Amino acid sequence: MLNKTIQKFLDLNKTKYEVIEHKTVYTAFDKAATLRAKPQEVGKTVVVSLDNKEYALGLIPSNKNLDKKKVLLIFNKLRAKNKEKNYKKIDFAKEQWMKKSFKGVALGATPPLGELYKLPFFIDNALTKPSKIVVNGGAYEVSLKLSPANLIKLNQNSLKGSFSMAKK
Repeated sequence: MLNKTIQKFLDLNKTKYEVIEHKTVYTAFDKAATLRAKPQEVGKTVVVSLDNKEYALGLIPSNKNLDKKKVLLIFNKLRAKNKEKNYKKIDFAKEQWMKKSFKGVALGATPPLGELYKLPFFIDNALTKPSKIVVNGGAYEVSLKLSPANLIKLNQNSLKGSFSMAKK
């Protein structure tokens, strides 16, 4: 079942979405296999920390890995526009921070709703192409199916770009 906070956020924003319940999966790639969906149409939510003090939420295809250098580059370009100092370091957010910041959501099942969590949001270009994508719904057995356009509209200051690379 969809978490009430997530459902309320989606409904308040008049977002069209479908809740998909499935067997327990812990990775986006396994979710694609379970749902018999194309891995490039299933999003993997990533949470990164910039210089261990600021955070961002991103979405990349389940069959790819995050290219941290590209993410750091785009955030530093934004900072340069605002005449702010560059970030020096990017890493995945620590589990402890995530437990504290994403209440009511299973660790690793964070939905890509930057606006809900007051975090900057970035999405890989590859996920803007399909008509519908499947993303985390806050639990290991719940996913959301929605259009990339609706997801981008939900995350008002979305950054689009090439943020992934082939798995090694």
